[in-house]
Amino acid sequence: MTTVVALGPEHCDALVRFFAALPDGDLTFIKEEVTDPETVRSWTDEGSAGGRWVAVEDREVTGYVAVRPLSGWSDHVGEVRLVVAPSHRGSGLGRELARRALVEAVGAGLSKLVVEVVAEQGAALALFTELGFTGEALLTDHIRDRSGRLRDLMVLAHHVDQTWSGMDAVGVVDELSSP
Repeated sequence: MTTVVALGPEHCDALVRFFAALPDGDLTFIKEEVTDPETVRSWTDEGSAGGRWVAVEDREVTGYVAVRPLSGWSDHVGEVRLVVAPSHRGSGLGRELARRALVEAVGAGLSKLVVEVVAEQGAALALFTELGFTGEALLTDHIRDRSGRLRDLMVLAHHVDQTWSGMDAVGVVDELSSP
């Protein structure tokens, strides 16, 4: 059985293995140097572990989500980063992780969330759209994959006050908040 828990030092080795097992294509779209064990371990240093969760099954990580607050004049905004093991895609785990990130971000007082998605990732676009994210920008030829091919990047945004008032009217907020 998979459980979603806050990232702690006890998950670091499993998280390093999780990232190391991802296909190169997935690693292209992760901003941080997740194949570096020291980078991953630094996420659990005192004061920096907040805003990161892992899906754990039999002591192995099967998914990861983070909400990284932006700084300065954008400190009301959090960036969502989500990745699920290929063997667990299509199982609802991505939705569970995204919901956790959304609920926790709202609880932390963030008023806007953004997520960057490669334009061809239809399942990811559908997942975030169903959670109330809407298209905010299309950046043409914005990223280069590991084979050198240029790809379009979509920025989706979730405006908490606007989105949650509409979702609350139809009972979706209660659904998102339940485990």
